[in-house]
Amino acid sequence: MPARPRRLTLRDIARLAGVSETAASFALNGKPGVSDETRRRILAVADEHGWVPHHAAKVLTGGKSGTVGLVIARSARDVGSESFFLRFMTGLQSVLSERRQALLLQVVDSVEAEIETYRTWQVAGRVDAVVLVDLRVDDPRPDALADLGLPALIAGGPDPRRRLPAVAIDDREPMRRIVTHLHDTGHDSIAYVCGAGEMLHIARRVDAFHTGARELGMSGHMVMSTDFSSSSAAKATRLLLSSDDRPTALVYDNEILAVAGVGEIRRLGLATPADVCVVVWEDTPIASAMEPPLTALSRDAFAFGSDVATRLIAILDGTDEATGDTMESVPELIERTSSRCERTPPTEPTEPAS
Repeated sequence: MPARPRRLTLRDIARLAGVSETAASFALNGKPGVSDETRRRILAVADEHGWVPHHAAKVLTGGKSGTVGLVIARSARDVGSESFFLRFMTGLQSVLSERRQALLLQVVDSVEAEIETYRTWQVAGRVDAVVLVDLRVDDPRPDALADLGLPALIAGGPDPRRRLPAVAIDDREPMRRIVTHLHDTGHDSIAYVCGAGEMLHIARRVDAFHTGARELGMSGHMVMSTDFSSSSAAKATRLLLSSDDRPTALVYDNEILAVAGVGEIRRLGLATPADVCVVVWEDTPIASAMEPPLTALSRDAFAFGSDVATRLIAILDGTDEATGDTMESVPELIERTSSRCERTPPTEPTEPAS
């Protein structure tokens, strides 16, 4: 078995470039102290030989880790099955990779475990900065990150207390568009099947849902919270459609909830859109491939991830003052068959087969 080639060291790069180890270190870590010509020569040698820094050595010498952290405090199964996170992370990495930076992902089961992960990373110098997602109501994480001195950017939000900068998303206007669309197509009683109300973006959507329905004079606007699982979505749908004042339209937070909900609608002997119209918050290939195709909000999660990474890099480079928020564009509502129907008296649901 052939021996593995020896890993080039900083000393090797310095020797090949004809400079001191100090000069090589300054150039490779982006520090001042060497001329532009010398820096270019050293970087060219490093590229030619495929040299990458050893993480531990880099941290010990005060260099950057070349890594951005992302911790998600949700069920690992849910994260893996929700296409928003997959597209968002791909967008992050598309920008980070251009800078030879890595994305370090960790999935944990609580906010407390997430904060502990940040402490561990900070002590070890494992990441240069983190992306914070799923901002909570009264969230302790922004204060914890500020206390640690770990650069961070919120994806979503904005943070009501403005403790951290954010690439923010407007959750109110999209919900207003959904409610208006359902009102204009003849619905008077609607329901929203959502995630946990402790998440700030969910709380904002719920408030906009109730406010929009009241302003339009709708008689019914119910909300059912779930844990983002298929089983909880099916249960919520069954409870809503088995009630005496059941809604004629359902809004789901993501495609996982929507697929489970449409399945439960069929098990109850009802049809979409004839008996129950459906709208989903996130447009995905699944939404357009469903039968019937689902009306959905079209938001580019890949571009959102790219924007977050671009601003985070600017913060690390010192070209962004890391104050205030930038706002993503409001997604458009793509109207499809699932919400196109003339309202007729609803049929009674049947008991699901045992």
